[in-house]
Amino acid sequence: MRESDKVEVSDDRLTAGSTKGYRMVRATRGVAAGAWYFEVKVLHLGSTGHTRLGWATNNADIHAPVGYDVFGFGYRDMDGTKVHKAWRANYADQGYGEGDVLGFYIHLPDGELYEPKQPFLVHYKGLPFRAEAPKAAEQKTPDPVPGSEICYFKNGVCQGTAFVDIPGGRYYPAASMYTLPDQPNCEVRFNFGPNFEFFPEDFGGRSVPQPMSDVPYRPYQLANEVPAENGTAEKTIKLQ
Repeated sequence: MRESDKVEVSDDRLTAGSTKGYRMVRATRGVAAGAWYFEVKVLHLGSTGHTRLGWATNNADIHAPVGYDVFGFGYRDMDGTKVHKAWRANYADQGYGEGDVLGFYIHLPDGELYEPKQPFLVHYKGLPFRAEAPKAAEQKTPDPVPGSEICYFKNGVCQGTAFVDIPGGRYYPAASMYTLPDQPNCEVRFNFGPNFEFFPEDFGGRSVPQPMSDVPYRPYQLANEVPAENGTAEKTIKLQ
């Protein structure tokens, strides 16, 4: 996972918690095409905890909640609303709480045709650097993927279509947690499959998804060289 420095992650990299304002944790493997699914179980909210869970690209601000900007699509615990570009809209009939298992479905038909070019690694003075794309605010929103869809499930029950025709990109499982500083961590746990707790029996005519555990490793590409592992570059350079 990639996480904000305010997020605590378990040794197995599947449980995440925070006692600060909303901070995000994001999986390291994402998808740009096809139908995919993962689960998140809400372990602890306490009296002041809240979560926003969903999908985000690698351009989403990890120091903000899922759905804060154009690069994320969130599902709120408090009232079951959906969030995108910081706008909340009615969605589910009710929210979710401790012990609930949320399912996250995305379908990006032919999405690879709409995915923006990804950063690559370059050598400078003998060290690998990750080329950094312009800041999110400076980037043009990618074209929408026709027929694309995000929907959320609660304990195996579909809550309906949340978003359609979403911008092209590589989407990663994401979670953001919030609680007051004097409270125990607000915690959630990811399950990328294939053994889900509440895999839906019926997707309502939608394409049956693959588990996120099936996503192949996708390394950054060293310019003019063989691929390098994700995260090997400790510094970045900006793409103009």
